[in-house]
Amino acid sequence: WRFVNVIARARTTLGYRPDYRMIYEDAVNIDALALEYLRFWLDREQPGWKEAVDAIEMDKTQIQQAMKSGRTIDAMKILLFVRENNLHDPIADGLASILSNDRSYFEKLVSSLYPLLEKLTTGKTAQILSPQYDDPTDPRPIFDWMSVIERGAVVYVGLDSLSDYEVAGAVGNAMFADLTSIAGQTYKFEQGYGLSTAIPKRKLSIHADEFNELIGDEFIPLLNKAGGAGFQVAVYTQTWADVEARIGNKAKASQIGGNLNTLIMLRVKNKETAEILTDQLPDVQLVTSIQASAATDSSDDREVLSFTTRNEDRISTQEAPMLSPADLVQLPKGQAFALIEGGQLYKIRLPLFDPDEAHPIPASLEDIAASMRQKYDTHGTETENLVVEGKGSGF
Repeated sequence: WRFVNVIARARTTLGYRPDYRMIYEDAVNIDALALEYLRFWLDREQPGWKEAVDAIEMDKTQIQQAMKSGRTIDAMKILLFVRENNLHDPIADGLASILSNDRSYFEKLVSSLYPLLEKLTTGKTAQILSPQYDDPTDPRPIFDWMSVIERGAVVYVGLDSLSDYEVAGAVGNAMFADLTSIAGQTYKFEQGYGLSTAIPKRKLSIHADEFNELIGDEFIPLLNKAGGAGFQVAVYTQTWADVEARIGNKAKASQIGGNLNTLIMLRVKNKETAEILTDQLPDVQLVTSIQASAATDSSDDREVLSFTTRNEDRISTQEAPMLSPADLVQLPKGQAFALIEGGQLYKIRLPLFDPDEAHPIPASLEDIAASMRQKYDTHGTETENLVVEGKGSGF
């Protein structure tokens, strides 16, 4: 985290807009960024530094040390000048601490960062996540999450995890991290921060299918704190074991489940997943009725009645679970149990699509589909609104 933070701050100070591709390039060649920033900083704070640096003569031992560490001679000279003159700057100090380490040692420290950046900067993924803002030949609109929220737009993100599980997970994880950051900004400053006019407060609904493949630690605050920013999160998964396997921690998986208020469960295949719903239900009192009958013979010949009979209805109660895991395992297709509104249990039936198309779609739904299709097809004028006032090119 510290390494990426230093790179991003340096690029921002130099006037760049940091993105994944730029961070990856700087991570691979940190010396170039360090030289660029140190020269920029010294030009601003220490006029005449170039002559002083050129006058520095490094002895043979220092040169060998620079070559052994994999650092350039120019970088080592500037670092010597900064230290001799006791100059300090938070970003420059961070870059200097990186350069002072042996390059091979540094590579070991950040080895876990490279695979993630590879996933986010390979092929067309890089073109989507790290667009060239100053490329006049690229007509595609550039937007960010805040501009989408302020416009009330709908964004569909197809991650294609079946084809590339690793890249889908990395992109989805980064997306959730961005949304968590947006939730924090919205919670503190409300919507329309930085604009000249007020923006009406909006609800943001996030629907994440197979969310177990996308989540990380940053997903937890999105669930338990983003409600105050107007975020509503609906997640879909097949078994809860998938969530535990992804998180790698049963306690954190339980924390995620504990922040989901409404639970709708269709047919499931394992008992553990079914118990997530059934364990939240109270036991109920079942009333049972037992019919009993008996006949008694008389052994006294003087009695008028030869036998007597008796019929009884015995009513008793016993505790039993309101719902058992077996009930969920045996659900028919299109039926589900829902636990909503503070733990109230409902049995619901979902309409299924007609495979023969014998029943047409209602006219109201056709009108909605036609309106959405028109908005998505005619995006020429809509792209003008993607640039947020006061934030540059949609950043």
